[in-house]
Amino acid sequence: MTTIRDALIIVRGDFRADKLKLLWALAFAIVFMGYISIFSGMILDDVLESGDGKVLADILLLTMTPMLGITFSKRTMKYLSEDSYTRMLAYMRSLPVPAAVILCKRKLHTLFSLSLNGVLLFGLIYAMSGQIRSELTIPAYLSFALIWTGFALVMSGLYTFIELLVSGKVYFCLLLLIVLLCMGAALLVWEFGGNLFLYSLHNAKEWGFASPLMWSTLLLGTVSVQLFSKWTIIRLKSRDLV
Repeated sequence: MTTIRDALIIVRGDFRADKLKLLWALAFAIVFMGYISIFSGMILDDVLESGDGKVLADILLLTMTPMLGITFSKRTMKYLSEDSYTRMLAYMRSLPVPAAVILCKRKLHTLFSLSLNGVLLFGLIYAMSGQIRSELTIPAYLSFALIWTGFALVMSGLYTFIELLVSGKVYFCLLLLIVLLCMGAALLVWEFGGNLFLYSLHNAKEWGFASPLMWSTLLLGTVSVQLFSKWTIIRLKSRDLV
């Protein structure tokens, strides 16, 4: 409880020091998720209406949903040019702030981002996609959204691990590699005649909130965040921040 309390104090302090930070994150999330939702809605509608673009739908979901856990801020935008995450860690260590508190702070940011970005992305997709509204009831669509939110949680654990343990340039290269691997996975599934989007949609449609796929991804996501957090705490103690 002390760790959570200390992390909350730091988060509140960040927003008090820069009151525009929350507005910036909200504005950027609205613009970015609005653009992605329009693009996603068009592709998903094509898949449901004519069967075209199945592999594009999978590529989109596998590469874009992991970004739901990212907080869009100036620090995020400058991680490559200024190595902002490493500088933040060096500052925290100088205070000193325990590694467990830093990780808890990062998890709070992840929950905030998943909630905000997830509501924007999936809410706008449902609002703009007539085909999805005709295929899924609201409870079924919520189940579909939670399936992919669980996948976003799985990837958030990995992203946090990379974010806090390597430099900005290495972080960028690893993220690019992960995107390429996700695209490769989508192409492999398509090559064997499968489609992750349709599978998750039909699963949500049939099972609703009792969907075993939904609960599995959410459980795996929670485990991923916790395991990667423990590994990150261990590695942070020995990371050279100079």
